[in-house]
Amino acid sequence: MTPDQPAAPRSRPSAPRGGRTVSRAGAAPRVRAAVRAGGRAAVLVRPRGGGPRLPRRPTRTSVLASLRRAQQRTRRAWDRPLTAYYLVLGGALLITVLGLVMVYSASQIKALQSGLAPSYFFRKQLFAAALGGSLMLLAVRTPIKLHRAFAYPLLAVSVFLMCLVQVPGMGISVNGNRNWISFGGPFLLQPSEFAKLALVLWGADLLARKQDKRLLAQWKHLLVPLVPAAGMLLGLIMLGGDMGTAIILTAILFGLLWLAGAPTRLFVGVLTFAGVVGVLLIRTSANRMSRLACIGATEPGDHDQCWQAVHGIYALANGGWFGSGLGASMEKWGELPEPHTDFIFAITGEELGLAGTLSVLVLFAALGYAGIRVAGRTEDPFVRYAAGGVTTWITAQAVINIGAVLGLLPIAGVPLPLFSYGGSALLPTMFAVGLLIAFARAEPAARAALAMRQPALRKKLARVRRKTMRRPVKKRPSGER
Repeated sequence: MTPDQPAAPRSRPSAPRGGRTVSRAGAAPRVRAAVRAGGRAAVLVRPRGGGPRLPRRPTRTSVLASLRRAQQRTRRAWDRPLTAYYLVLGGALLITVLGLVMVYSASQIKALQSGLAPSYFFRKQLFAAALGGSLMLLAVRTPIKLHRAFAYPLLAVSVFLMCLVQVPGMGISVNGNRNWISFGGPFLLQPSEFAKLALVLWGADLLARKQDKRLLAQWKHLLVPLVPAAGMLLGLIMLGGDMGTAIILTAILFGLLWLAGAPTRLFVGVLTFAGVVGVLLIRTSANRMSRLACIGATEPGDHDQCWQAVHGIYALANGGWFGSGLGASMEKWGELPEPHTDFIFAITGEELGLAGTLSVLVLFAALGYAGIRVAGRTEDPFVRYAAGGVTTWITAQAVINIGAVLGLLPIAGVPLPLFSYGGSALLPTMFAVGLLIAFARAEPAARAALAMRQPALRKKLARVRRKTMRRPVKKRPSGER
């Protein structure tokens, strides 16, 4: 450059972006172009007068990328080896604890009306939950071979007890259904609840042995003796008039056949036959006809035949979003029959609101998802059939109970699993949950993850123990000896 030529203005280079140096003079047109384009440029630009860089609105592509990353993180969390284990354990414990709270709240008025202590039903349910917890721990610790060996004795005992129900002087009728055995005093037993567990274990062992021999491709081996044995259980249950339990037992049978790979035309035929039999049983019973007529009812009707269904809807409507508070239900004061058993979900909706009922639904959905995952990931045919049968049992019973409370299904008289009052229903259900926990722990990936956590857990406990055993030493003044 010669002395006569003027010096060209120099522009201060800005921070490099993407390996290039952009001048401040060249940044302004880019900013204006980005603003005219709708502000979609995801860059940080320093103003003309200096100062900190101003963040721009994120671009549409960056938002989509964030959503994809969140979806991938969620999928990785769901695909972890111990996800099913924690879902079954945590979901079952939360449902049981919340059920204890709601049984105590819903049964106080019923107990006082019967001349009993307010906590009478709660104490019985708490004892049953403690005993069920022991059975669940036993199911978790028992090897799978012992579960398979235990299936046949359990089926035989269930059939024997269900036959005793029909013996005069031993069977007791409750709410029109003769399916209880009295052992003296307040202790009653419902054998049909244990028949569900027996059908799951025995059917799973039967189908697993036939699959090992490659016999399930033949119809006679697929249906015999599974369907005749289930028909015998259904017949004993229907002798007592308990159609709700019969429906759940039929759902378990269909679940086992579906997992065994039964063809679709078989289900069409069986469902058609079951529908015809169901229509005949409903048409021949005035009680069942009245329950069917109360679906979607908003008024009690003639002779108050829909009283229970309508007041269940009233209880849910009174709860609103967050409920009236624990213990503040109005329907349990003699208006709603069976507030602590079949219609405990209605009291939950009234006292805890929509938030409480949705929490219960989410817990049951998590339990069902975990059961399906255990059944789908195992290579052991017995584990697959047993996990699928337990999941079908708990899910179908929850759907039937909640559907009846919501007025979408007829009142079948079945309790909400792990939630409603009743030790006869709670004990086999908690044992079945223990089976799911044992199956979830038996997965190779879950077993490896638990083995890796044991040394770390022992180190953590030792570190905590050392900290707690240290005695605090008081600092003495400098002149004290």
